[in-house]
Amino acid sequence: MELQQMRYVVAVAETNSFTRAAERCLVVQSALSHQIARLEKELGARLFERTSRRVRLTPAGEAFLPAARQCLDAAERAAAEVAAAVGEVRGRLAVGLIPTVTAVDIPGALRDFRQQYPHVRISLRVGASDDLVEQIKQGALDVAFLGLPTTAQPQGVAAHELAHDRLVAVVAPDHSLAAEPAVDLRRLSSEVFVDLPAGTAGRAQSDQAFSAAGLSRDVAFEVTTADYIARLVGQGLAIAMLPSAYAPQLTGVTTIEVTDAPARVEYVTWSHASRTPAATAFLALLDIPAVPGKE
Repeated sequence: MELQQMRYVVAVAETNSFTRAAERCLVVQSALSHQIARLEKELGARLFERTSRRVRLTPAGEAFLPAARQCLDAAERAAAEVAAAVGEVRGRLAVGLIPTVTAVDIPGALRDFRQQYPHVRISLRVGASDDLVEQIKQGALDVAFLGLPTTAQPQGVAAHELAHDRLVAVVAPDHSLAAEPAVDLRRLSSEVFVDLPAGTAGRAQSDQAFSAAGLSRDVAFEVTTADYIARLVGQGLAIAMLPSAYAPQLTGVTTIEVTDAPARVEYVTWSHASRTPAATAFLALLDIPAVPGKE
């Protein structure tokens, strides 16, 4: 079983196409198909179901794919470690972040990193804090930027606090509260809200604050991105609560201080067990201490 064969399997699985997979791998389709057929013969099972309309993994393929990805990641990490031993930083830097990170200028940091380490392949994913932590543990991400309630900390990963912030109310410019200098949670509790999905760390910040105050609220809209929250707020469909450092980036809305607002902490996290040379270099660029973070 060869690494190249596993790369081909992963490419077909991710593109759902032998043609697009061949284009991604820079080989002719016949060569890619031949190598996958050889691998299927060696394994004694078909990895893909092929029809005129689609390509999809068989149950055997579903079982093979995670292990193939792990092997490719291990090979890539090994090559990166060898390069680091001779003074080069190569490999990958997979970064995850929540949409409302403000403590670090992520695009600017990635630009500086690329200029300093041009041989590192950079990728970026946006998601919820809990999901990003799981991806760090699984090795799918090298570094992630989170926002958590002050009552929670990242678990099972190294973590470094970046900043503390408080939430503000975000309303449409013509909302009845827009002219208020400040409001409290009780006054906001009668409003209709748009927020992140229930169960996410971003949502928990507000849910816990209202619960601690003995209040309930109506979250009629659940969305996954802060910019869409702002769009709904701007149309007067709901109000929201967002980090005060992030809110000024929004247009078409008004922000109001909340006297008993919930707080949050931004963290940068990474793996204790398998920090790559690229991740080490990126954290150094951000002046993050090299000592192990909190678990």
